[in-house]
Amino acid sequence: MELLHAQLKARQRAERDNHPESIALRIHRALSWLDRAEQCDDDDARFIFLWISFNAAYANDLGDLGHMAEQRVFQHFIQRLVDLDKEEALYNLVWTEFTSSIRILLDNQYVFGPFWEFQRGKLTEEQWTSSFSKAKVAANRSLAHHDTVKVLSIVFSRLYILRNQLMHGAATWNSGVNRDQLRDSANILGKVVPQVIKILLDHPNEVWGEAMYPVVS
Repeated sequence: MELLHAQLKARQRAERDNHPESIALRIHRALSWLDRAEQCDDDDARFIFLWISFNAAYANDLGDLGHMAEQRVFQHFIQRLVDLDKEEALYNLVWTEFTSSIRILLDNQYVFGPFWEFQRGKLTEEQWTSSFSKAKVAANRSLAHHDTVKVLSIVFSRLYILRNQLMHGAATWNSGVNRDQLRDSANILGKVVPQVIKILLDHPNEVWGEAMYPVVS
């Protein structure tokens, strides 16, 4: 059964008084954006709102540590989610529902960072194509070994490129150019994000770190 905002919100209302402040804020924010995403009738807005919901769930205040620190936090978050997912909902999404969509996404050069580095003249064609080939080999190895953490990490690194294209105005709303990848990406996020929020609800007393931009009275 599909996990929707209404179910998660009802549970959050019933349990939130017992949640530590930082996780309560994360869940509240993530649910608000999930609610908005479910109201969308276009993939562009749905993808953006779902990404914000996911970001609300995982983001930590990293100060001035930079992009590499954020990547490490992100990888650690994915690992913890999979470890805590006792019902194996994320595993089942990856290996039952979205295997074909994930393979198509991983084979798409337009959501691969080095391809755009080549377009900007920072890499040669040989460099980016070699990098793409190696990345596909690594992704296929992870798929073959049913390495859920690695596959999700790779998938989200590709979704991040799509996120950048949209959020930085490098794409046209409702463009026909990226329609298939945007639809598949929104569908993946639409199933993964509710499960992420559920895992947070299942484990509110885990140390998730301080939420960014806490509410200041």
